[in-house]
Amino acid sequence: MASHQPFLALLFAISLYLFTAQSRPFDYLPVSQISASPSPPPEASEPHSSVFSVLSYGAVGDGLHDDTQAFKMAWDAACAADDGSALILVPKHHTFMIQSVIFSGPCNNGLVFQIEGTVVPPDGPNSWPRSNSKRQWLVFYRINGMSMQGGGMIDGRGEKWWNLPCKPHRGPKGKTLPGPCDSPVAVRFFWSSNLTVQGLNIRNSPQFHFRFDSCNDVRINLLYIKSPAASPNTDGIHIENSNNVKIYNSVISNGDDCVSIGAGTYNVDIRNITCGPSHGISIGSLGMRNSRACVSKISVSDSVIKHSDNGLRIKTWQGGYGSVSKIRFTNIHMDTVRNPIMIDQYYCSGKACSNQTSALYISDISYTSIKGTYDVRSSPIHLACSDVMPCTNLTMYDVELYPSQGLRILDPFCWNAYGDIKTLTIPPLLCLLEGFPVSLPSYDVDKC
Repeated sequence: MASHQPFLALLFAISLYLFTAQSRPFDYLPVSQISASPSPPPEASEPHSSVFSVLSYGAVGDGLHDDTQAFKMAWDAACAADDGSALILVPKHHTFMIQSVIFSGPCNNGLVFQIEGTVVPPDGPNSWPRSNSKRQWLVFYRINGMSMQGGGMIDGRGEKWWNLPCKPHRGPKGKTLPGPCDSPVAVRFFWSSNLTVQGLNIRNSPQFHFRFDSCNDVRINLLYIKSPAASPNTDGIHIENSNNVKIYNSVISNGDDCVSIGAGTYNVDIRNITCGPSHGISIGSLGMRNSRACVSKISVSDSVIKHSDNGLRIKTWQGGYGSVSKIRFTNIHMDTVRNPIMIDQYYCSGKACSNQTSALYISDISYTSIKGTYDVRSSPIHLACSDVMPCTNLTMYDVELYPSQGLRILDPFCWNAYGDIKTLTIPPLLCLLEGFPVSLPSYDVDKC
């Protein structure tokens, strides 16, 4: 009788699918719980003892003159102010062109950077001064207690950067061509804490739109991030070596990951995000060039991913070490997504990668109420774990993924993946191994 159990389970799942496919019950996410459009941008409601308008420091705001020095002077004055919180004002009805610049702290007060107008960089790599870094544009360094907010626009003018010959989509069959390739991150926070970023529109970054490196206590809310689906490496929000980060109530549509989480990151809460078209929400890539990477305590909930190349993805390189653990994906609606659920421990961008004998340890990952439709070009569940380091304690509860076209359900793919199926999944996840592997290479497991 035991030998017939997998067959009976499969037969039951197919019958359940045929019964439910007519109605396609996609009303399981209440509108109140998933991403509505961002609310109106916040205004500076609290009184500020000092307002430092960039116009008062010589900014022209016609989109042509270089206003970098005026921004730096306004920043320096506000940062040094001793009489309570200071507000740096970027007024509406103006477009300010500024070069690559670093706004440094620490400052004497809690700053508000109020962006009501439009801020743009030089137009493309040929307009970028040779003496300036081409890897970053607006950098905030060692800042504690700043709010960047307003109803304005940060426009990265990225098109000429995306069309550099080195970009993958420019070469034949996706290959890169020789030539300079550095492209600036639009907004980068580095070694900063107690940050709030809210209410802003940001579009067309040459590379990442926002990047947070070595930051803690960050709240991101009510952002609208947009770039074309074909724009390369334009991650919406990238987090690296940071902790206690909250990302709420935002809409992200771009050419790469909506949110990407790098090494050294923990305690991240992502909630009420509309993501796509994009490459989904990713942890990784991790472990590149045999490096150590530790990521833990990440929660993604009450969100929508639509028309994206991936959904919820964990990607690691062979040869790395460390771990990914305590990850919670809850109440996510998929709309025509390739690879809605994906663990890829054989990640390799571009050239062929050789097999290696170490890998990150992936454990304690839960998928709860993941529902919707998948693009039939790929399997809805792909769990490709390392040959030498199995994934363990993968938990599936209330997972229902239907093809966006037709009635044929694609089989999930599993390799060296161990876990527990709390409820019957659609499609049936018969390839997930029960229990726990006999042994694990302890020298890799204990690195984090």
